[in-house]
Formats: sequence, C-alpha cells, structure tokens
Amino acid sequence: MEETKSVWTVVDGLRMHARVAQEAAFEGDPAVVLVHGLVVSGRYMVPTLQRLAPYYRVYAPDLPGFGRSEKPPRALDVSGLSDALAGWMRAAGLEGATLVGNSFGCQIIADLAVRRPGLVGRAVLQGPTMDPAARSVPQQVGRFLLSIPRDSLSLLPIEFLDYLRAGTGRAWRTFRYALRDRIEDRLPAMRIPVLVVRGSRDPIAPQRWAEEVTRLLPEGRLVVVSGAAHAVNYGSPSRFARAIRAFLESDEEGPG
Repeated sequence: MEETKSVWTVVDGLRMHARVAQEAAFEGDPAVVLVHGLVVSGRYMVPTLQRLAPYYRVYAPDLPGFGRSEKPPRALDVSGLSDALAGWMRAAGLEGATLVGNSFGCQIIADLAVRRPGLVGRAVLQGPTMDPAARSVPQQVGRFLLSIPRDSLSLLPIEFLDYLRAGTGRAWRTFRYALRDRIEDRLPAMRIPVLVVRGSRDPIAPQRWAEEVTRLLPEGRLVVVSGAAHAVNYGSPSRFARAIRAFLESDEEGPG
C-alpha cells in the first residue's frame, strides 16, 4: 500500500517506529519530519511524505504510544511526547530539521521549538490546536464531528485503526493533556520561520484562530488551502507539499 520503509530506533528504552520513503532524496538534502496529530500515527502523513520525498529527506515517526511505536506505561503529556521526539531526532541525526505538524502535532512542535530550539530549523503548523476560544471537551468534540464529513472518507478507517491500537484510555488522557496545553503562550518564543497552513473548510482551526497564531509568531506567515478541511496533509497533499516547498525555498533564498 505505502511506498515507504520502516525504521526502528530505541529512545529512552522504547522502540520508536518511523516511515521513510523507499526512494529517498540524497543524504545531503534538507530533512523534514512529519509529526502526526492526536491518536493517529504517521501513516496518514504518507501522502505528503511521498510528494516531498523527491526533494528532501522525509520522515514520519510514530510517537510513543501510537502507531507501531512501543507504548510507555503511562500516556505522555505534550512535553513528554516532545522529549521523545527530540530523542528520536538526535538518534537519527536530524538536528535543525524542518518540522511539519498537523493538529495536535503542532502543539508538540511548538513545545520542542521553544525548549530545544537547536533541533528545529523551521516549522509548518497545519491546522494547529487548541483554539483558546474552544478549549473544552464538548467544543472540541463538536468541531471534530463537523470535520469528519469534510475530510476524505478514506481517512476514517486509518483513524479508527490507529485509535484501536492506541487504546481508549491513552487516547482520552492524551486528549486531556492537549486541552490543557496553551500553545498560544509558546508561539511568541518560536524564533524561527514558521508557516501556518489552514484548510478553508477546517472547523477545528478556524480562520480567526489561524490568523491569531500567525500574529503571535515572530516570523509567521499564513497560507489557506481552498476547499481543504482539517487534514490537509492527507486530503490535499499535493497542494500542501507545494506550500511547504515554496516556504522552504523562499527561506533558503532570503536573508534568514
């Protein structure tokens, strides 16, 4: 099904799984790390991975407790998942990589970029959570239910299988950690170029919140993908990949 291969790395005693393209770019090319959202795994990042692979070294890890990665005894909070991602990046030699996150993955990236700035060269926050105007279980569940029919229907079985693999308890506790995490407090300290991407039909990350995220970032810019929903990385991977490439190439040519 997937034109990827699996790579396993032991981080703090846990085996972490990552997907990489079968036909990867050259060793000296820039590295891009795709960070999945809540409960899901790196599997739904594969469409974007495949479209970036001819130009960059692209990795889609499964964070501990999710996908094929080993489960820690307890669910990790945002900082715990960020620490695991940092350990995995160091083991893989990916310091200074571009991190691309969807949804909850953006919260992990923001935490990592602030606490370990040397690991993150640039960042792409796609459909970032949590909107402070809807920081409650009923509001977030309501937005998620609205997003289901707007995203690609083929994403549903992927999400369902990843949810079963993670387990209800871990999923719920991670969701609660995500709700308590205040990404808006970290954004002003992300002193790197950051691209914010929003699907125009995304109810989880509304336009007002995407614009606020961009304003809070010292070097933020916003791209809206017309007609796309929350998982732009899965439903509109070609346009998402083009936006990422334009962002990276403009930064490479610019003064920063």
